Amino acid sequence: MPMAKTSSGAHLRIGFIPLVDAAALLVAVDKGFAAQEGLDIELVREVSWSNVRDRLNIGQFDAAHLLAPVAVASSLGLGHFRAPLIAPVTLGVNGNAISVTLALHAAIMAEVDGAPHDPAVTARALAKVIAKRKASGAEPLTFGMTFPFSTHNYQLRFWMASGGIDPDEDIRLVVLPPPFMVESIVNGQVDAFCVGAPWNSVAVDLGVAHILHFVSEILERAAEKVLGVRADWATRNADTVEALVRATAKAAQFVDQPENHAEVARLLAAPDRLGVVPEVILRTLEGRLRVSPDGSMRASDSYMMIGRDGAARPDPVQAAWLYAQMVRWGQAPLSDALREGAIGVFRPDIFDRAVGMPAMPRTTGPADGVGAFAGPAFDANDIAGHLAPWHVHRRR
Repeated sequence: MPMAKTSSGAHLRIGFIPLVDAAALLVAVDKGFAAQEGLDIELVREVSWSNVRDRLNIGQFDAAHLLAPVAVASSLGLGHFRAPLIAPVTLGVNGNAISVTLALHAAIMAEVDGAPHDPAVTARALAKVIAKRKASGAEPLTFGMTFPFSTHNYQLRFWMASGGIDPDEDIRLVVLPPPFMVESIVNGQVDAFCVGAPWNSVAVDLGVAHILHFVSEILERAAEKVLGVRADWATRNADTVEALVRATAKAAQFVDQPENHAEVARLLAAPDRLGVVPEVILRTLEGRLRVSPDGSMRASDSYMMIGRDGAARPDPVQAAWLYAQMVRWGQAPLSDALREGAIGVFRPDIFDRAVGMPAMPRTTGPADGVGAFAGPAFDANDIAGHLAPWHVHRRR
């Protein structure tokens, strides 16, 4: 990948949340890829996605490590004031997991009828657990997720609904910042959560949770985080945006090379980065996670992708899928204009221009670009047709 230098000399303030899928952005700074592009970047560690969104939208950040659905929702004016954003780089594909307490894991396994790693099987088992709790008068289970406009929210809902669970009626879904997930499960405030690495592994290592599913078992390919930039700022600073894309894309390639994993884990473990032990980050980068307090391991080549298999190049199909979930769960009306607006947030044209690659379709991964474990193949041009078969929804 050719990486031309720029003499822009730009100073940028960029926000991030302490998650492994911020790796390309952090490594771009810490390994000097940004400096090679003439960029002086100040990284600002944040706690919550609402803080990151708001500081980006009002101009306190020039760019941000951002939930992919937040980039879409902000651009469409959903859940907040409208602030058009673009995503010229995908920072992470996949990387989330669903973790459950020891008690809930035991309850689900007692109801499993089939392979315990099959999300269709565990969704049906969870439905039985919920039914028994209702019959006994027990409180609803509480699941944590990171933001209403998040892949975590949509992935939990997709999985549960496949088993006939209504996530708005049968359980409680609560919003928690990623670094607070483990403490919430330790304190008994949640029974389960969906969050990005390393926080699932931290909970398992503490002996308080099992990883029930890698989200790559639910969706084969899901854009998780993007580099979010305000659209008007990007127009005024096109050269700087392309320099930032080049630096981040080069860092993404570095991160995903196995020979670099140990060094990347050490960089990300620093107190002002993720602040966890390097070994937990290393397992994440290798896709080899401890899933149970008893030491059981599970591995997946697709657990998290930063730069390989075209992961860094924004895929508009992913933006369309995210918009479809917003429609399904009552966050947005269905319209061609909103669908086109969502797709327009992901900018592979800027990525291709910045790194010197010709425009090309994705050639790896699932045929429909998503690879969900249940339901029809996804058609980005037919959101209504995709949603029609689903019985559990909350559409406007």
